[in-house]
Order: sequence, then C-alpha cells, then structure tokens
Amino acid sequence: MASSGKQPATGGGETSGGPKMGRTLSRKMTRIQTTHDVQQEEDAPAPPAPADSELVPASLASIVPILRVANEIEQDNPRVAYLCRFHAFEKAHNLDPTSSMRGVRQFKTYLLRRLERDEAETRPQLARNDPKEIQKYYQRYYETYIKEGAAKIKPADMAKHYQILSVLHDVLKTVVPPERVEDEIKRYAKEVERKKGHFAQYNILPLHVSGASEIMELPEIRAALSALRKVDNLPRPRLQSTANSQNLTNNTLVHNDGDHSIHDLLDWLGIVFRFQKGNVANQREHLVLLLANIDIRKRTQDDYALLDSTTVSKLAKQVFKNYRSWCDYLHCPCNIKPSSFEASGIVHEDAQQRELLYIGLYFLIWGEASNIRFMPECLCYIFHHMANELDGILNSNVHSVTGAFFEPIYQGEEESFLQNIVTPIYKVLVKEVQRSRHGSVSHSRWRNYDDLNEYFWSKECFHDLGWPINPEAHFFMHPKATKSEHDQNITGRRRLKTNFVEVRTFWHLFRSFERMWTFFILAFQAMLIIAWSPSGSLTAFFDPDVFRRVLSIFITAAFLNFFQATLDIILSWKAWGSKQYTQILRYLLKFAVATAWIIILSASYSGSIENPTGLIKLFSNWAGNWRNQSLYTYAIIIYMLPNIFSALLFLLPPLRRSVELSNSRVFILLMWWAQPKLYVGRGMHEDMLSLLKYTLFWILLLISKLAFSYYVEIYPLVEPTKMIMAIGAPNYAWHEFFPYLQHNIGVVITIWAPIVLVYFMDTQIWYAIFSTIFGGIHGAFSHLGEIRTLGMLRSRFETVPSVFTENLMPTPNEKNSKDQMERMNIAKFSHIWNEFISSLREEDLISNRERDLLLVPYSFGDISVVQWPPFLLASKIPIALDMAKDFKKKDDKELINKIKHDKHMTSAVIECYETLRDILKELLIDEHEKRSIDNICKAVESSITTEHNFLVKFRMSELPLLSAKLAKLLNLLKGDNEDVESYESQIVTVLQDIMEIITQDVMTSGHGTSSVEDRPKFSNLNLNIMEDASWKEKVDRLHLLLTIKESAIDVPINLDARRRITFFANSLFMDLPPTPKVRNMLSFSVLTPYYKEDVLYSEEELKKENEDGISTLFYLQKIYPDEWKNFLERVKFDNSENMDELRHWVSYRGQTLARTVRGMMYYRRALRLQCFLDTAKDPDILGGFRTYSPDENNQDHILARALAIADMKFTYVVSCQVYGIQKKSTEARDRSCYTNILNLMLNHHSLRVAYIDEAEETVDNKTQKCYYSVLVKGGDKFDEEIYRIKLPGKPTDIGEGKPENQNHAIIFTRGEALQTIDMNQDNYLEEAFKIRNVLGEFLRPKYQKHPPTILGLREHIFTGSVSSLAWFMSNQETSFVTIGQRILANPLKVRFHYGHPDIFDRIFHLTRGGISKASRIINLSEDIFSGFNSTLRGGNVTHHEYMQVGKGRDVGLNQISIFEAKVSKGNGEQTLSRDVYRLGRRFDFYRMLSFYFTTVGFYFSSMITVLTVYVFLYGRLYLVMSGLERSILEDPRIQQNNKPLENALASQSVFQLGLLLVLPMVMEVGLEKGFRTAIGEFIIMQLQLASVFFTFQLGTKAHYFGRTILHGGAKYSATGRGFVVFHAKFADNYRMYSRSHFVKGLELMILLVVYEVYGHSYRSSSLYLFVTMSMWFLVVSWLFAPFIFNPSGFEWQKTVDDWTDWKKWMGNRGGIGIAVDRSWESWWETEHEHLKSTSIRGRMLEIILALRFLIFQYGIVYHLNIAHNSRSVLVYGLSWLVMLTVLLVLKMVSMGRRGFGTDFQLMFRILKGLLFLGFVSVMTVLFVVCNLTLSDVFAALLGFMPTGWSILLIGQACRPLVRRLGFWDSIKELGRAYEYIMGMVIFVPIVVLSWFPFVSEFQTRLLFNQAFSRGLQISMILAGRKDSNMYGS
Repeated sequence: MASSGKQPATGGGETSGGPKMGRTLSRKMTRIQTTHDVQQEEDAPAPPAPADSELVPASLASIVPILRVANEIEQDNPRVAYLCRFHAFEKAHNLDPTSSMRGVRQFKTYLLRRLERDEAETRPQLARNDPKEIQKYYQRYYETYIKEGAAKIKPADMAKHYQILSVLHDVLKTVVPPERVEDEIKRYAKEVERKKGHFAQYNILPLHVSGASEIMELPEIRAALSALRKVDNLPRPRLQSTANSQNLTNNTLVHNDGDHSIHDLLDWLGIVFRFQKGNVANQREHLVLLLANIDIRKRTQDDYALLDSTTVSKLAKQVFKNYRSWCDYLHCPCNIKPSSFEASGIVHEDAQQRELLYIGLYFLIWGEASNIRFMPECLCYIFHHMANELDGILNSNVHSVTGAFFEPIYQGEEESFLQNIVTPIYKVLVKEVQRSRHGSVSHSRWRNYDDLNEYFWSKECFHDLGWPINPEAHFFMHPKATKSEHDQNITGRRRLKTNFVEVRTFWHLFRSFERMWTFFILAFQAMLIIAWSPSGSLTAFFDPDVFRRVLSIFITAAFLNFFQATLDIILSWKAWGSKQYTQILRYLLKFAVATAWIIILSASYSGSIENPTGLIKLFSNWAGNWRNQSLYTYAIIIYMLPNIFSALLFLLPPLRRSVELSNSRVFILLMWWAQPKLYVGRGMHEDMLSLLKYTLFWILLLISKLAFSYYVEIYPLVEPTKMIMAIGAPNYAWHEFFPYLQHNIGVVITIWAPIVLVYFMDTQIWYAIFSTIFGGIHGAFSHLGEIRTLGMLRSRFETVPSVFTENLMPTPNEKNSKDQMERMNIAKFSHIWNEFISSLREEDLISNRERDLLLVPYSFGDISVVQWPPFLLASKIPIALDMAKDFKKKDDKELINKIKHDKHMTSAVIECYETLRDILKELLIDEHEKRSIDNICKAVESSITTEHNFLVKFRMSELPLLSAKLAKLLNLLKGDNEDVESYESQIVTVLQDIMEIITQDVMTSGHGTSSVEDRPKFSNLNLNIMEDASWKEKVDRLHLLLTIKESAIDVPINLDARRRITFFANSLFMDLPPTPKVRNMLSFSVLTPYYKEDVLYSEEELKKENEDGISTLFYLQKIYPDEWKNFLERVKFDNSENMDELRHWVSYRGQTLARTVRGMMYYRRALRLQCFLDTAKDPDILGGFRTYSPDENNQDHILARALAIADMKFTYVVSCQVYGIQKKSTEARDRSCYTNILNLMLNHHSLRVAYIDEAEETVDNKTQKCYYSVLVKGGDKFDEEIYRIKLPGKPTDIGEGKPENQNHAIIFTRGEALQTIDMNQDNYLEEAFKIRNVLGEFLRPKYQKHPPTILGLREHIFTGSVSSLAWFMSNQETSFVTIGQRILANPLKVRFHYGHPDIFDRIFHLTRGGISKASRIINLSEDIFSGFNSTLRGGNVTHHEYMQVGKGRDVGLNQISIFEAKVSKGNGEQTLSRDVYRLGRRFDFYRMLSFYFTTVGFYFSSMITVLTVYVFLYGRLYLVMSGLERSILEDPRIQQNNKPLENALASQSVFQLGLLLVLPMVMEVGLEKGFRTAIGEFIIMQLQLASVFFTFQLGTKAHYFGRTILHGGAKYSATGRGFVVFHAKFADNYRMYSRSHFVKGLELMILLVVYEVYGHSYRSSSLYLFVTMSMWFLVVSWLFAPFIFNPSGFEWQKTVDDWTDWKKWMGNRGGIGIAVDRSWESWWETEHEHLKSTSIRGRMLEIILALRFLIFQYGIVYHLNIAHNSRSVLVYGLSWLVMLTVLLVLKMVSMGRRGFGTDFQLMFRILKGLLFLGFVSVMTVLFVVCNLTLSDVFAALLGFMPTGWSILLIGQACRPLVRRLGFWDSIKELGRAYEYIMGMVIFVPIVVLSWFPFVSEFQTRLLFNQAFSRGLQISMILAGRKDSNMYGS
C-alpha cells in the first residue's frame, strides 16, 4: 500500500464505496507508546501479544467483529484477511475522522502500519484481483460450512460461520461494485441475512437459534415462551407514521419502521416504554427462566404446553409484595388489580398476560435502573406511574378489534426511558456525592441513598415530583456552596436529610439502645441503694425505707427519658424539613412530657418522704387505704402504664405484629406515641417459641451478671467507701484547687469510676460465656462432631449409604425389596462418593493409591455381599490367609466364626472368591475349561455349606502360594502389553500354575476334578474382555484386596482430605430438608465481585524470590509436601513442562479468582451428576460401569438433558468491574489478568463475566464518555458479548466500590436464589451436592409463617496452616462462622449477613434494594447492612451448618490489622447509621440486647476495656500525685476492704487479654475434634503467644472504632491476599501502628512507671499484682507484637537495614506527590487527615482529651526535691516557664539552622555554643544553689515529655489557627522530634534481642510452628537454601 488513501485494486479500476481518507491519515505520524505496543515493552514479563481485535478503543467497538474475522481467516486466506482489516480501517476513519477520541489515533496508526505490511506481503490466491478473490472466497466458505456442513456442525459453531459470512459480505460490498456482484453471491447473502439471527449469541437460552437444543425442548421452557409470545391481542404501537399498517407474521407484530418487530410481551413493552434492546433481551431470558423454574415444581407430568394457572400469580405475588406494601403504607391505590380481571370478564389467558406485562415492566425498569436499584421505593414510584399508563393503554384497546394505533408514552430514541427517568435521578446522586467530597464531609451535609429513597416514603412525593417527573421538584434541588469550607447556604435547607441524620457522636449508642442503658443504670442505682443500706443484704429491699429509696429509680428513669427526648430533637434537627408535622409534634410532646414527668416525680417523691410506704404495706393495704397512698405511688403507676402495655404486647407477638403492620389510620394513631410511622422496621417480632428461647437466654444471663456485679463489684466496695467519706480532710501533696470538697469525693470517684466502667462492660464477658455454653449445646444436638475422625467414619460407614439416600436423594416413587433398596442406595451413593474422591485426587489432596482405596464399586454385578471401599477391607485378605494357614484344628465352624467375627473380613473373603470366579470364567472361552472352574467352586461351596469338611478337603497351608500366583495373574491382567502373543502366553502359564496349585496342592482330592487328558490347557482366552471397563474395575479391585497387607487406617494422609471426608459423612446425619429432584429444585445464581486481585499466578510470580531468596513455589512445596508429591504423580511434571498445570496448582493454594471459579463451577458438575441419577433408570445406575461421563461432547440424551437442566438451575456471574480496562491496558499485570479471566471463560463455558465498559460517543458535536453494563462469555478464542446495557453514568462514582460492582452485575444473575461469594473463597464438590437441600430451606414447612430471606452457611478457613498468626485468625474466624453465628440465628434471632457465602432470596432482595447497601462511608461494611435491611423489611435470617464453603483469611499481622481496622471503622459507621438506630428501637428488649452485644456493642466494650485501664491508671496517678493515696488509702481499714476494685479489674483483664475470644474456639474445636484436642490446641496457642496477638487486636479495635465515631475518615482498605513470608520493615510497622498502639502503649508505660515510682498502697496483694501485670502485658503487647510476629524480626542484619531505612524515612522531606512510605512528613500529614474534616465538636473533644497529659507535669513538679515541699501554685507556674524556655530554645535553634546554617556557619556555631554554655550555667546553679538532684532530672523528663505531646496534639487539632499564627512548622518539627524519641524507645529492645541468635530461632519456631507440624522446613526457607531441582519431588 503506497499510502493510507490507496484502495484495493478492483477489476475495472473502481474504488471502494467508502470515502477516501485524504491527508489526515497519509501524513507521517509520531510513534508513541500505546495499547498496541504491549509486546514491545522492555523488561516486562508480558503475556503473549494480544490480537488486534482486542486492542480496539471503546469508541470503535463496531469494528471488533471485522478484525476478529480477519484473524480467524488469516491462515486460510491472508489476502481476504487484509481486505477485512482495510474495511475496518475505513470504518474506523468514518466513525472518528479527526481521531479525537481516546486511543483512536494510536490505533489507526498501528492498523495503518499493519495494512502497509500486509499489502506488500499478501496476494490473491483464488483469482487475479481482489473483487473476484473475495467473491470466490465467500462462495467457497458458504458452500463448505453452510450448504454442506449445516447438518454436521453444532449450533454454536454455526453462529461463528454466519458471523464470518456476514462480515465478509460487508467487506465484499466495499470492494466490489454492486453491479459486479455475482447473482449466486447475492442469493447466498440474502440467505445468510435471513438466517443469521437464528444463530445469534445467547446467554443460557438460545431463544433465536435454529437447530435442536436440549434446553429449549424442556416443556417448562416451551410453556413459559408460549405465555410470553401471546401478543396478537395487544394494542399496536406506532413509532413514526400511520401510513403503513401492522402485519402479523409468525405470531410477530411488525412495525412500520422495520426495526422493531414484536416477538413477545417484552418486545412490546420495550417499544412502548422505550427500553434498551439489551435490557429487553436480558429480562426476557430472566423472566422465562423464572417462570419455567417456578412452574416445573408444580408438575408431575413430563410433557405439557401451558403454564400452570398459579405460576404467574405466584411470581407476581413475590415481585410486587413490596410494591403493594408501599401502596398500602401511603394509602394510595395499587395500580395492579389482577383480582378484577375475572370480574371484568377477561379470560384466564388474558389475565395471565396482564400479570406477565406487569412483571415484565417491573423487571425492565429494574434492569435499566442502574444505581437507582439501591432505592427500592423509588422503583416503586416509577413502576406505579408506568403501570398506570400500561393499564390505560391496555384498557383502551384490549382485543385489537378496531385496527387503530395508539401513541407510545415516550416519543424519541430507544434510550428514552434511560434519559427521561433514570438519568435525572442519577444526576441527583452524582451531585450529592460531589457535595460529600467523596465522603469526607459530614454525613449530615449531604443526602445518601437512604435519604433519597426515603423521600418516597411520604405521599408528598406524588405532589412534589409528579409524573412526568418535574425537574423543578424539591427532590432535584441542590444547595449552593458558599466560599466557606464548612458552611453552606442551602436553599430549602430543612429538606436536606430525610427522617434521620448521621451525626458523629457517641450519643448514638445511648439513643439507639436507650432501653438497655436505662435498665443497667437503674439496676446499678437499685443495687447501690440496697448495698448502701445498713444490712447490705438483698432482703433489705423489703425494708420500707430502702424500698422507698429504691423507688427513686423512676426519677432517674424520667431524667434518662428526658435526655433521650432531647437527643431525639438535637440529632434529628437537620431532618425536620422532611418530616411530617405529626412527627415533629411527637418530638416536641415527648420532650414536654419528659420534662413534666421529671417535675411530677421529683416533687411527689420529695412529698412521699413524709409518708413512707413499704412493699408489704403497699400490697396488703392497697385495697382499703388507696386514698392514703402517696402521690408518688400513683405517679409511678401512671408513668409505668405505657411500659405495662408494651410488656403485654411483648407477650403477644402476633398481636403486636398485626398492629404494627396495619395501615389502618386507627392503629397508626394508637401507635403514634410509642412508635413513629415508618415504612421499615414494622412487625419484626418472632413467634412465641423463639421469643421464649431468647428471653430465657437473657434472663439467665442478666441474673448471673447482676448477681456478680452486686456481690463482687458493688457490695464489697460500699464499706470502704463509707470509711473514706467519713475520714476528714486529707493532706495534699500538691496545690489543690478544691481543698474543701466534702466526703473526699475525688477519692470516691477515682475508686468507683473503673468499677462503673467494668459494670457496663462485663455483660460482654457474660455473653461470651453463655453463648459458648448455649452454642455448644445447640451444636451437640445438631449432631456436629459425631464423625470427626477416620476411625469414627469406619465404624459408621455401613450406615452412610442409607443415610445418604435418605437425606441427599429424592424419595423414590416405586417400592422395592429391602435388598434391592440397599443395592440401589449403595449404587447411587457410589456415584456421588466416587465423584467426591475423584475431585480430591484432581485437587492433589490424595494420591492414586489413596484414591483407589477410597473408591466404592459402581455395581455389585453378581457379588452376593456389599462391596465396601478397599480402605475398609485393606489387609483383611492377607490376615484371613494367615489366620487360615495357622489354624491347626479341623473344625470348620471355629475358623468360619473367627472370620465372621469381623464383618469386613467376611465381605472381603466372599467378594474375592466370587470376583475371582467371575473373572476366570469371563476370561475363558472353552466351555470345558469353564466347567472345571465350576467343579472347583462346587467343591468349595459344598464343603462349607453342606458337608462341613472344608479343612479336610482343602489344605490351608498352601493358600499363601495361591495368593501370590493370583496376584501375579491380576497384575498381568491389569497391564497393557503390545506383544499380544507373548502377553497371552504369560497369562496362560500363570493360569496353568494356578490350576496346578489348586488341584494338586490345595485340594486334597483335586486330581479327581479332571483326568490328565482332559485337564484344561487354558490356551484359548477372551482377551477382548480386558477392554471392558466394568471387568477392568473388578480386576483392579481384586488386586488391591489381595495385595494390600498394611492397614489403611491412615488413609488419606492429608489432613484437609480427612477433614472434608469426615465433615461430609457427618453432615449426612444432620437435619437436612427433603431433597427434590434437580429439575424441581429452586434455581440459583452465584455472584462474585472482582476488582484487581490475582486471577492466576504467572510463571514469573512463582519463581520470584523475596529478600530471603524464597520463591512462592518453593514455599508452597514445603508447606504442602504431600500435595506437591501427589501433583508430581498426577502430572509427571518435569521442569518447564506443563507450566500451566503448575500455575494452577499454586493458584489453587492461594486466594485467587481461579480457585474461586473452580470451586463455584463444582455446582454445575454436581447438578449434572445428580440430574443423571434422577433421570437414569435403575439398570443404568446398576449397570456395572459408569454410564455418566463429564465429557460435554457426549451427545447421549440423558447427559444432554442433565446439562440442560443444570444450566437452567445454575448461573455463575463474576463481576469483573475493570475487565474492559484490563483488556486495553498497557500494564503487564492488567494484560495478564485479562488473559487469565478470558481463559477462565474459555475453560468454563457456563461462566459469565460482567464488566463496566467505558466508551466515547459524539453528541451534539461534543465527545462525552458513556458507560455500559456488559455481559460476556467465552467463545471460540475470545469473549463474546451477550448483553450491553447503557448506564446513566459511571456507577462506581456514587457509592462504595464493592456493592456498586455487585449492583451493576446483579441484573445478569438468574434464578430465585443468589449466593454471594467473595474473591477469597473456595467451594468443594461434596458440598455442592447439598445445594438443593440448602435451597430447600426457603420452602421448608417449619418456616411457613416466616420464610427465610437469607440462608447463612458455615465456612472453613483454609489459610490456617500458613503461620501461627494465620492459625489464630483461622480459629477466631471459624468460631465466629460456626458457634457464633449458630447462637445468633437460634435462639437469639439476630444473625445478619456478615459477608459470604450466604444465600439470598433473590426476588425478595432485588425488590427491596439489593444484596448490600452502598452509601459512601456510612455503608463501609456493606454486607451487614443487607442483613439489617432484610430484617427491617420483615426478612428472616437463618444459619445452616450441614454445608460449608472454603474461605481465605489474612495471614500476616499487618494484613490482619488492616482487616480489623476496616471492620472496626465499619462498626463505627454502623453506630451512626439509621439501620442500627431503627433495629435498636424496634426490636423487643431482649432481642435488642442480642443485637447490641453482637454488633457495635462488642466494639464499644473493647473500647471500654481500654478506657478502663486509662481511668484506673489516671485515677491512681491522681491519688499518688495529690497525696491522697498516702493519707487515705494506706489506712489499714481501707486496705482490708479494697478487694472489690481488684476483683472487678481482674474480670476486665480477662477480656483485655483476649481470653474470652478463646472460649468459643475451645468449645467449637471440642465439638468437632474432641475436647482433648481442644485443650491441647488451647495450650499450644498460649505457648505461641496467642494472648499477645488478641491483646494487640484489642488495641486495633478500640482505636479505629473510637476515632471513626469522633472524626470519621473511614475508608476501604485493601489487605492483599498473597502468601506472607516476607519481613516487614521497622518503618512499615511504625507507620501502621504508631497512633493506634505505640503512642498509647508508651503513655500507659509512663503511667505505670510513675505509679510504680510514687505509689505505695497494697503492693503485697497477689490479685492486684495480676491486675498490674496484665496492664504491663498490654503495654508490651502493644509495643512489641508487630516485631514478635514479624518474620526475621530479630535477625541482626535485618535490624541494621531497618534502622537505616527508618532514619532515611524520618529525614526525607515531604511534598506534593511524595508517597507516605518515602517521607515522614507525607505520612504525618496523611495520618492526621481525619482532623481536617472533623467537626468543631470533634476538635474540642480532641483538645479536652489532650489536656490529660498535663497532669504529669502538675503532679511531678510538686514531688521534686527542688520544690522543697512547697504547695504554692507558683511551683507549677515556674515549671511552665521552664517548659516555654526549652521550647523557645528549640525554636531558636531551628530558626538559626534555617537562617544561618548555609551562609553564616560561624554565627550559627556561636549561637549554639552560647546556648550550650547558658544551659550548663543554669544547670550548675540549680544543682548547687537550689538542691536539684539527678532523680529530679529524670522525674522532670517524665513530667515534661507528656506536656510537649499535649501541646503537639492541641496544635494538630487547631491546625487552621496554628497555620494562621505561623507556628505550624514548629508543631511539625516538634512532632518529628517526638517520633524520633518514640522510635528509639521501641527500637532499642529490638536491637538488644537481635544480638542473641537464639532469639531469632525461637521467633521462627514461634511463628511457623503450625507449618512445622505439616512438614514446613522453615529453617531452609529463611536461610534461602533450596533443593537443587526446584520442581523435583
């Protein structure tokens, strides 16, 4: 090609029909790096170069098919391929002539160069010129593949050929002038155009594909399609003009524009309401599958044509339940009136059609709603109006008798619905997110998804928003931001938030759980009053005076109620604009009534003092003296009436549920005071049995807790408190500002404060204890752990097949005899069991030998006994032979009884005998030889059964020789020898030897069986039998039984294989729902969100070495040595060969997408096999060989039907959000991810990938980005697009990434259930067999009144073997997902959704906001909010432990800490959320307690635990420094009664040390592995410093939970899921833990040091020693755990390198673009980012908290010797003078360094010298004149260092002010100095320990002990020594 404008030559010299390119593309273009230069990147371990069709920019997507065709035919005809590329180039130029869109210029340049090269290198092959060449090629291709190959080629391949021909014809039209196209070509082209639609790409149902398709032959699919295709009676839409009439062809409405034909109801709706074609196609298949799956469950017959009469109604009831509820709530008429269909005379079919139209309309709205899917009531609003319009359209012309057209609702383009309805609402979301500055602004200043959705909970939306939507409505109005950063001048400001305001304050905990706090506060007050009484006994409650005082708790309750009413007003103030006046009135009345009750109760109580009433008097004289009762008593009764009424309703949950759910205005008025009107949170009351269970749980717990609190914490402390209050004024050791406080109140507060905190916290401890006990009991009754070892499995294996058939197989219709049933049970069981065992072999968990030992024969054949797997029968035959050989007696019965004593030995002996007989007879051809075998058998059988002289007729001593010969024979029969003659002769020889041994040696009269002449020669053998699979199976099994001499008690060796086998067997004995046939089960989908995680490890990643020289492959070889050995046995791996197999082996042991996909695709494999067993006849199952084959190319009808049904029931969608970006990326990693995902699709044909595609389009001559949700599947070589649905904008810009990723892909899921699977999960084939049982839980009769909406499943943490930390985390997570969630679901009824792998009721959730919530920041823990939402909307969450799914967890301390921080921040945000508030207020009291202590309460208790340590130590600091300890607490009377404080702190320390987290672990391990194992593991965990780990994590939880509530700053943090065997640098650990642990640890250390130095009281107490030691333990854990659990943390060279790196990091200057790991300044700025956006309240609290550090200086200066015992305030003033002087000197030095450091070195040195001399002079004077001592110097450091830190914290909190004053740089330098000091304090002990080599060795054993037990050679790993052959065994 001479230039870009040159056209391909034609016969007559004509140019192509396309425009010429001209100069734009012919001029020389600069070569730049583009997506098309991927293969040229330097140093890039890039995957193979991608095809040019996969590099096309999104704006040129239409040329992709052309380039793919070019690549496809390249080998066949390079010249035609060149013409295709040229046509693609022309089309690209026409699409974007100026190359203005992203990537277009680069792509054109690349393609242009490719064309220049191809033009020179290619020539026509079939003709002389291009026009004839392409015509001949087109003709040849058509005749080869369409004309002749149509009958032979599969439909999937035909689709490809039609696509190629279609593209070739488009190219042909540009190359050949129309008049020169041959007639034959034109005819072929018309035929292709007519039929190509029949071979279009499809997802599951080939709705438009010609040819036989098994799934389309299913009657339920045909019935659903028939119902949808009833369109002949619909009104006829008109799009452009009325000139053309409507035609009805093939039951299809064809319109005048020619492009919009109506095949079914969805097409009609799409045209009427202008939905996108991709959306219509997607929802068509969705609806067909839903109808088919619902319908088939009602059927008994196998063939039918119409849907059941109730199928559509049932689906409509599910889909519109929320819509009808919404209409009832708003008291607006529902626009669906199916009940009127019959009344109006419409026949059933028309009624069904109308219901289908409504369902289809809703699904089409939902399918195109994008982010609005998170707003279910907004969807209801849209549907409400569109359904009304639909009803009007249908009623105007129902039967199409007039022939008139009607006008569509939306005139315009296909995307009218998107543009007119969805996009305006989406833009509101975008603007709100922009106002939130991506979540950094306070929640109260912008509207999230919930605010916008709750706008539609008010009837005002109808008036304000209207229909068509009013763009001027308040909903669309946005406040205008002023110049101020924080203040906003908001138009309609009172309308900002809806119903709720998320304000950052801890008071949300009180507001949401006010009843709990009120209860505990009142209980504390009552117990304190009783304990304070003279007797102190609980019986004092009946004393009149004490009882009167106890009644004062109602005044406290009134105050708390007043406080709650005040909080309601304050915290909801910004939402008042959206509230109805009745709600505002309620708030104000609540406040007024609460105020009134305070006055009434207080006044009446003070009056009741004159008229005391005791409990006995109250009840005995009530009837006669009611007039004389005090006013206070009447007031209490009136005050308690609402609570009494609530208690009555609590005892009648059905009544309360009915009242709350009623939309009657009468009930709404009655409930108005107690419960504000709200759409969600109504009727959340369980049945009576559930209520009784969790009520009993909490009553027992509260009794225990209150008894402990009274007798251990409160009562013993009362007496010393009274003594302290009675002591006179003490002598203070400092200047006391309040020296005349009465009753030593300061001391009392100091002593009681930790007790009060522990009182409010220790309920969490009691919950841990009770949940452990109840969870253990529940687990035991659920049959958990009944089979936990292989020994237990062997003992019960005989019952497993029958239990399997009962629980995992459908109930058979026909009745068989007991023997037949047993045979059928074992036959069916064998198929499932053997598939399970085969999967273990495929995963390399077992070896070939172990597989053979575990397999169960598929058929009995003619064997009279049950053929158990060889691992049960191993060594039985050799033992029996030895037993017989050594048996000396002549009594047959004794020998037979000895053998029969072992039933497995009996089975083995009989099976071997009968199998050998059958093998020999089938091998022989000659009838005479067969008779000789029969004669021997008759002799054996008669001697045993009738003559009883077996030992007389047969010599037992010769049996071993016979056994050896038989083994040799079987070994020959197993082999495959190419030399047939030699092979046959060997068999003949061995056979003859065997017969001689039998007849001459074993049989005493054997010679009589045949004469010498008639003796069989065995020369004529049937060797063809060896090709029979069933026969070979018998030979292999017999050989195993004869030759295995050792016991198989340790089979399998692999621990994971053992766990899976025993759990599967154990689960069969648990409570499973009835098993339906696969065809009748619920259909389901699996959805996995994926971002940029690892898909499949590359070869480079396998070999890449860490700093110790250890590669990932080497590491895994040592961790999993048995699996590596099995892999080598399976693959025969030799160095670089089979690299793909090796990559998969490694990836399947990591947390990769490949592992997850493999696991999820087990569902399809399981369903396929189960469907075969459901449909196959008994003879097929018992046929002696495995008729089922996993080969998808098998065209067997049963298998094809099984595959079709499996596809109808199961769909797997991976939401690869950035797949489109990865596809076009230049990054090697992105390209690798794309290639690996593509390969996953190509290897798993039912896998679907959804992604967000970004394209550029020109609208009004402006280029703008457009976004699409795209679904693709694997094609021939590339992905094939199935659906493309345009979005209103980029969906992930609105909310949190993961839920938005799920939401965009959820429209492509199918079925009635949806399982959410994360990227770090796995599945197992044996568990997949139970999926239809699990789905049956949705239909289980016991849940009939309250069916489940989320099914919780247990998880197995598969990362526990990597390190000790991974083991700790694995045990902790396992206890939560088993015993923890077990107790949450039953009896507490507060289980939610905690991630994965829960199964959702899909229809329920897609109509109620989806499977997660996505509002920025507030929904950071997005998963649990779906559980909240489900519960609030009337759902039921259950938990089931008979099925488990694998899950990976973080394995390194830093990874774990990031995860814990994320969860803690998520819980902090939950605390502020409306969901927690509503659940806390709407649950009954006991369920509310369960909810609190299992969600945010756990994290608040963790924070209280840490706070208790602070309060205790600061209290002690106050007592010591003030001198109160010396003057009061050292009194012997006080010391003797101070035990309660120690007891309370000791109980708190148990929680602090993380011991309570271990309790559930011990119980669960005890249940499932035995309590001896549990105790052993507990001891090992403690030896491996598990308490250090849990104590460290306590600090993580407390820090991030508290900081999030105070300041915000929560965001998603990726933890990384790789193998952690690397050393984290000191700087990395310092950055991560500086603020969360190190600062707090050093503060506590200083507190402890000061107290140790200055404190004196009760040091001899052992319990107090435990308390103090636990605090020291906490300090050590917080300071040094990151280094203890850091690989090579104490290796000397690593320590030196860490110090160098840390110094460099500390010294580097920050700035824009400098990463936090490069500079301390950048990190320091980022670390305090949360203070920039915090509220004034947060800043003030930060300042107040910082003031605590000043107490050190204030207290210590009065204890200095230089103070001379002065108590004057001037001493403190002088200390500040010293402090300011020091800061001033430091500032001078800093300024001098900047001002004189470079140009005036001498001046700077003189300045430093003068300052030094001044310092020495001052210190000399102080030492000599003022009696300063060395201890004073150290004490002053302890005093002044915290003061400096306080100044630093205050400066950071007041950053804007400090910046304006010009002191920010000084604050920064002060911060740097403190960081240096803290780093040194922490680093020095590490250096000291690194000097000793044994410390590093001990640490290695500590970290990797668990891996050692699995064979990990960690010493080799850390030393970097490798085996010579990396891939060797």
